[in-house]
Amino acid sequence: MMQKSSLFKGQQKKSAPANRHGKQPYIRKGKQFKTPSKKGKEWEVDKEVTKFIDAANELKAATQASKEGARLRLVKAPKVEATSIKPKNMKKKKAVVDLLAAIICEVY
Repeated sequence: MMQKSSLFKGQQKKSAPANRHGKQPYIRKGKQFKTPSKKGKEWEVDKEVTKFIDAANELKAATQASKEGARLRLVKAPKVEATSIKPKNMKKKKAVVDLLAAIICEVY
């Protein structure tokens, strides 16, 4: 039997997880992907391909949701009344639903 475990080269046993005692798991915040400092042509092409694939996937999901008897449903955003006052410094954000609705309108 070996006395020093560091000499063993085989598969190691799983170590016991840290005891959290009700603490929340650590969640990473912010951007997980950083653009490379030296952008190449391949990177730009990959980015465009990714955008195209994402748009196609969103279009497929929207068409599935719009079919009769589909499991997916399009949820319309609540209408904002003109009487409600918004702060001036608040940025306008497009909802995902509005984006999907625009894609569906372009298809038909």
